[in-house]
Amino acid sequence: MNNKQIAGVLNQLADLMEISGENGFKVNAYRRAARTAENHRTPLREMLNRLVELPGIGKGTAGVIEEIVTTGTTSLLEELRQTLPPALPDLLHLPGMGPRSIYLLYKELNVVDLPTLQAAAEQGKIRSLSGFGPKKEQKILEAIQHVKNRPDRHLLHEALIVAERLSAHLQGMEEVQRMELAGSLRRQKETIKDIDFVIATVAPRQLGERIVSLPEVREIVGQGETKVSVRVAVGEVEMGVDFRLVTPEQFASALHHFTGSTEHNIRIRQRAKELGWKVSEYGILDGETGEVTTFADEAQFFRQLGLSYVPPELREDRGEMERARVGELPRLISDADIRADLHMHTEFSDGADSIYDMAIAAKAKGYEYIAITDHSQSLKVANGLTVDELIAQWQEIEQVNREITDITILKGAEVDILPDGKLDYPDEILAQLDLVIAAVHTSMKQDEQTMTRRIIAAMENPHVHMLAHPTGRLLLRREAYALDIDAIFKTAQATGTIIELNANPHRLDLSDVLLQKAKEEYGLTFAINTDAHSVHGQDVMRYGVATARRGWLEAKDVVNTYPLAELKKRLIK
Repeated sequence: MNNKQIAGVLNQLADLMEISGENGFKVNAYRRAARTAENHRTPLREMLNRLVELPGIGKGTAGVIEEIVTTGTTSLLEELRQTLPPALPDLLHLPGMGPRSIYLLYKELNVVDLPTLQAAAEQGKIRSLSGFGPKKEQKILEAIQHVKNRPDRHLLHEALIVAERLSAHLQGMEEVQRMELAGSLRRQKETIKDIDFVIATVAPRQLGERIVSLPEVREIVGQGETKVSVRVAVGEVEMGVDFRLVTPEQFASALHHFTGSTEHNIRIRQRAKELGWKVSEYGILDGETGEVTTFADEAQFFRQLGLSYVPPELREDRGEMERARVGELPRLISDADIRADLHMHTEFSDGADSIYDMAIAAKAKGYEYIAITDHSQSLKVANGLTVDELIAQWQEIEQVNREITDITILKGAEVDILPDGKLDYPDEILAQLDLVIAAVHTSMKQDEQTMTRRIIAAMENPHVHMLAHPTGRLLLRREAYALDIDAIFKTAQATGTIIELNANPHRLDLSDVLLQKAKEEYGLTFAINTDAHSVHGQDVMRYGVATARRGWLEAKDVVNTYPLAELKKRLIK
């Protein structure tokens, strides 16, 4: 358990204690301990015998922390979970709903979940409670409606977790001869509604019975010999899954048919029609002879149509058909091309792990170099580094560079772009950094002209190398801020600023569409970064690479595929 995880358990404990009506003194004791855990730079697991020396940690909380380090939880938390209604803590996810409010609603109105909360609000019962009133009651109703109106979609990484669980089951079934993911998940879209599998089998009925018996299945929507549809649940994610059952001969055609977007498939049918054929999930039908041609793989299918192979990520009708006709599709970037990660945080700011641990984890991935880019001083909520703290970090980076071979750690910073466009460190400090990443974290509701001018001002600073998560979006949670993206791209072109593709699956910023635009219209270069806040956070690189492929990027377009010497030349402005 790292310090951030320990703090998370302590905060959960404090929340549930407050919801259950525990006295404020005890609740605040755990909140103080959580703050100490999160802000302390030495891992608490390494100083269990000295915890009481830390501010905010007494003998009782020290014992709880030791239990958390040992078991990953605490018996106090587990007991509270058993005594409270199971859905009551979920109300904490509603905007404006804190533990104290939930306690009052639970005690006075017997609110135990979202439906009982909605009923109490609609009946006007909440406004009479102390500290609430008509306005807060209305805001609660609006928050509930917002939750209910959220699109029935899931983030890419959530859908992949479900798909990988199901794949593990299917691979062990003797009835399965071949199997692949299809649909939007195979195309690696940033959000997914349903999961599609294409399976080759000669025993569809028996296979269907085994599928509907899987432990993850919550509902059987349909069951036949060519298609089985179910709803499954893995953890907190519940979604629909279609299993398309075909013969081994039909597999390649069906895989293509159920992978491409509607628009891509229309273009494929048009191409076949030009040649006198018809395309279906079963193969290509000759209009004159009635003969159906099937294929060993998708590459053979595309060759039959006079096209080069189109990778699944490009099957969106965004120019791939025209390029496939003349054999000029890009050689898309792959995971193996990545040599480095240029955006990561450590325990110096709001990360969970040390510089040493982050470097060791990156080295295990085969990276040649990384950049440590903790937050700058004005971002207090993320423990941004003062100038003195940044200089102390440089000394630690130099020490770790001496200790670890075969990987180089660059001195960087994620520097806030202040509301007026100025940067959060003076130029004389920025000039000493190997990598300066500029980013917006505050005042996100500025109008388009103000926000655009703000970001351009930062990019025009000669010390800025990269623009992080350029539109500020959070998928399914927060829209991009108002921005003239063409003006940003023109400035990047003029200043040589690298544009980040943030690989965090909650961001994937820039989007695939904007990546393609930035590349093809402006000739920009990019960096795919994880923005990791822990060792495990480095694992999200795959989602960034998937989005880069959807954006038509090649290795040459992405600076963290360069050898270190070449990157250093690129960073000279």
